[in-house]
Amino acid sequence: MTRIMICDDEQKMLSDIAVLTSDVINNCNVSSFQNGHDLISALKKQVCDILLLDIDMPELNGLDIARELSHLTDKPLLIFVTSHDELVYDSLQFHPFGFVRKSHLAQELPQMLNDAENEIRGKEKHLCFHSTEGDVKLKLDEIKYFESDGNYIKLFASEEYRFRDTLSSLENTLAGNGFIRIHKGFLVNQTAVKIINPDECVLNDNSRLPIGRSYSETARKQLMRYMLK
Repeated sequence: MTRIMICDDEQKMLSDIAVLTSDVINNCNVSSFQNGHDLISALKKQVCDILLLDIDMPELNGLDIARELSHLTDKPLLIFVTSHDELVYDSLQFHPFGFVRKSHLAQELPQMLNDAENEIRGKEKHLCFHSTEGDVKLKLDEIKYFESDGNYIKLFASEEYRFRDTLSSLENTLAGNGFIRIHKGFLVNQTAVKIINPDECVLNDNSRLPIGRSYSETARKQLMRYMLK
């Protein structure tokens, strides 16, 4: 479930943002606040994934609140919702995920929320396994490729790991996450591929992996589809 907090001193705007947010993100928990003090108090007690924050508010404004976020262990993705374009420059120091204009709320907020949710999902995707070094948790985008090694798998990222599994099992586990079977012995992360040749692919680190004959047509199509995006 995506946990979302909204803070705006205008009740109607707060309600409009909450309704639109719930329409865009199906599985979400939305909490609304009309002042910064209540919001900060809630943020200290609850984890928030996405924070939709008005910049221009009395007492504590959006910039004051953004400054407080730096003290949090788990920081939300910050999206400023504003009717004051001239304040956007001042807010850049807090590295917000994005901005939405109140005058274009219905047009801009849905896409911004979808982008934020995709960002969260990408950060949350990990592979956990027990290797000879111990229990390991890696982000999927850190992994370059897997190589079959008998009853074991060799994983290549910034370091090399070895753990007990099969390539077919990994392929099923990682289905839909951009890992492509290019050979009976290799499963590659499509983001790591730089060049596709008829019988091999070259990775960004210049490693070369074979493309098996029986996997060639499907693997090349999938890799080309990704590279042409």
